[in-house]
Amino acid sequence: MDGPQGAGFRRRKCVSQTLASGYRWGTNFIGQADLRVPNSIEVDEIPLHLDARNRRPQVGGGHIPERGPAPSRGSVQAQRGNAGGGGRPGGGEGRPTYRDQQGHPEAPHVHADGDRWVGHEGGRNDARYHQDHVWEHGRFGGEIGRNHIYRIEGGGRDRFWFGGFYFSVAPYDFGFCNDWFWDRDDIVIYDDPDHEGWYLAYNVRLGTYVHVQYLGA
Repeated sequence: MDGPQGAGFRRRKCVSQTLASGYRWGTNFIGQADLRVPNSIEVDEIPLHLDARNRRPQVGGGHIPERGPAPSRGSVQAQRGNAGGGGRPGGGEGRPTYRDQQGHPEAPHVHADGDRWVGHEGGRNDARYHQDHVWEHGRFGGEIGRNHIYRIEGGGRDRFWFGGFYFSVAPYDFGFCNDWFWDRDDIVIYDDPDHEGWYLAYNVRLGTYVHVQYLGA
């Protein structure tokens, strides 16, 4: 089982990194003038923020938080200072930064270790998420929380859908979902404990999240 007989082949282990399971081991055979490459698997492009000790993703990579964020104690003064905007990440003047650790995304995200929701500290009176007509289209009737994963079927940040339900991303958060796949990403919907009229859509692949408004079915 060590390769073709009499061809001078030797066994050699090869390792290829996979999306969620860490590493996959395979075997190929290398001769003096012959290289047999193992089969490859095509996967979606994903930035993995890995734990240096055990190579487990620190953010995203299939992790799903047990629950949504706790209510915030953010100050009204800080909220108003960040109002307006367009949602361009990067920690520029008057804007918060979300990259709390080296290699983490510059967007609101959740730590896989401990389920800390980074970027949800604005509080109830955050002007960035004010709505004149709260629950204008009613409330989302689907399942909320980690027990149900929805696959986005189409659209974009202004209007996307899954399973006959339609949502839109908060304008301030537009820049936080530029790397989402609007035809195949898996998301989980959580309640927003601070901003009435909004839900939180968590991207399972990336570990980032945005505020979304329900548009109806």
